[in-house]
Amino acid sequence: MVQHTHSPEETEALGARLAACLKPGDVVAYFGDLGAGKTAFTRGLARGLGIRQPVTSPTYTLVNEYLDGKMPLFHFDMYRLSSSDDLFDIGWEDYLTRGGVCAVEWSENVADALEGAILVSIRRTGDTDREITVEGGERLADFGL
Repeated sequence: MVQHTHSPEETEALGARLAACLKPGDVVAYFGDLGAGKTAFTRGLARGLGIRQPVTSPTYTLVNEYLDGKMPLFHFDMYRLSSSDDLFDIGWEDYLTRGGVCAVEWSENVADALEGAILVSIRRTGDTDREITVEGGERLADFGL
């Protein structure tokens, strides 16, 4: 599914739509350049999961945890990791079993550890315009994604 958004708010709204079909243990793997809109999309995921905390990029912390929604959201930034070995060193497997959704920015750095993830590619097509491709199987088709 390819969608076009024309503002950060539209990008967030698309994230909220995706949240409606997520289940505990799902991984959302983002692909996109710096400033493409990955964190905006994650703000929408959070809103769709009922999370009321402000969502910020986990650039320096590696992971931000949001626990006040229908299910937890674990927002990862893998920019500083060099391989999936580093991912397992920070407890990746524990996050997968905590009953939440893992949203992973810079997932290309750990792609071999993300088998079965829902893939979200975000590409800038203008100042605020984005082309967003979501891939993830049959379940997403039920939600118009």
